[in-house]
Amino acid sequence: MSEPAENPSRRSRAIVGQLARSEIYRDYERAFRDAIGLPLSLRAVEAFDLPHQGAPNENRFCALMAASNQSCAACLQLQRKVEESAGVEPRTLKCFAGLCDSAVPVRVGKDLVAFLQTGQILLHKPSKQEFSRVARQLLSWGVDTDLKQVEEAYFQTRVLTRAQYESILQLLGIFAQHLAALSNQLIVQEERAESPQIARARAFINEHQDEDLSLSEVAKAVNMSAFYFCKMFKQATGFTYTDYLARIRVEKVKNMLLDPHKRVSEAAFAAGFQSLSQFNRVFRKVAGEAPSAYRERIHKTAAA
Repeated sequence: MSEPAENPSRRSRAIVGQLARSEIYRDYERAFRDAIGLPLSLRAVEAFDLPHQGAPNENRFCALMAASNQSCAACLQLQRKVEESAGVEPRTLKCFAGLCDSAVPVRVGKDLVAFLQTGQILLHKPSKQEFSRVARQLLSWGVDTDLKQVEEAYFQTRVLTRAQYESILQLLGIFAQHLAALSNQLIVQEERAESPQIARARAFINEHQDEDLSLSEVAKAVNMSAFYFCKMFKQATGFTYTDYLARIRVEKVKNMLLDPHKRVSEAAFAAGFQSLSQFNRVFRKVAGEAPSAYRERIHKTAAA
């Protein structure tokens, strides 16, 4: 039985939800917020909302702008532009008021699934002349706000040197790589509220992952029709059965490759892959690199 086509946006949101609930992300976000003093958000691709709204370190000026429809729309347009330009490398753009906002891409394999976002800072000390331009823009939009309060908030904006800000983005780039490297494990191991049948299906898959395991066999093992199991499993996990099984097997291969004497082909067949061509294709899709490159990288890191 063929499985329904996967919705990339829904899949992205499922991954981001699991990453955001992970202990490593929550610990890093708290440490970043306390040490750096800037807001940090993990956003799915095409998440159309203001990333830092209501965050503990949200810029007061930005919070005031979010209360106005016109300026809020301008901020949302900026978010879209930042994300569109940050497909591979971190990107920084400035809003109408000159504040910087940055997006650092997070990839699962070859797929762009999320952004780490920070910003709401100035790269130079603000001037009265600059705020006059901001005020004129707000008035031209018909924004009904207390300009004195807005001005006070504008001049309270955090000011960083370009070198300081680039160092912060480098830290986020390292963390994005760490999240990407751990994402497959987090996705596979995430504990979710699910039906007993789906929980039994996961256990059955884990037990028989090294066999030529079909969707219909798993459905039969948990007393469900193949069609209904396919639908319910996707709802519970965010992944098709085929994709989930591939991730389980790739995770097993990655664990086996920690042994420097284990051959890649040996690990692939032990994990349940039926051919090396299939294995290489699936591993690259899930892990974002060839299995030989992965093994070389982890052993170089261990040696260092």
